[in-house]
Amino acid sequence: MNFQALGGVFVVLAVLFAVPASAIPLKIVALGDSLTAGYGLAPADGFAEKLEKALKSRGHDVEIVNAGVSGDTTSGGLARLDWALGSDTDAVIIELGANDMLRGLPVQNIRDNLDAILRQVQARGLPVVLAGMRAAPNLGVEYGKAFDAIFPELAEKYGALFYPFFLEGVAGSAALNQADGIHPQAAGVDIIVRGILPVVETLITAAKATQ
Repeated sequence: MNFQALGGVFVVLAVLFAVPASAIPLKIVALGDSLTAGYGLAPADGFAEKLEKALKSRGHDVEIVNAGVSGDTTSGGLARLDWALGSDTDAVIIELGANDMLRGLPVQNIRDNLDAILRQVQARGLPVVLAGMRAAPNLGVEYGKAFDAIFPELAEKYGALFYPFFLEGVAGSAALNQADGIHPQAAGVDIIVRGILPVVETLITAAKATQ
């Protein structure tokens, strides 16, 4: 048997079947609560799914992993962070804090949890988008100001890309939200995706630069 020739065949096969890095979709994990999970919506109408479709329509080879858990708080997001971010994760979108706020949880606790999440994401060398949330008016002016300030301040601290308000253009609209007035309908998700899309495209550029 001609082992030299056989070895050459294996080399050719390895080259033919090797998957170039550019052929592997960029993996972005969307870590969030019910707003990310797609509560009350058909699977295809959720935020992660619609965002992936929009990005692909613009020529981006990406996979958006839906790591949203309905009812989750910043504490819950922190607890499952290691599980949510696999070794093949290229970038992260963080959408958390709404449930903490609706429950009136201490602002400092919310800040500490998000700080820890961003610190761990940064330690992994992953680019990140932090999506902001705004406090409901019934929680009072003092609470509202303290809560709202968490997101821009932490984004600046960690150099994260920042989308000021995840529900921009959707919050408060009966036509765009489900009967509970909190969770968006499919049309509301479309507006969210259109708004955040440019920031996520910048995230993709940053992720490619680190590969």
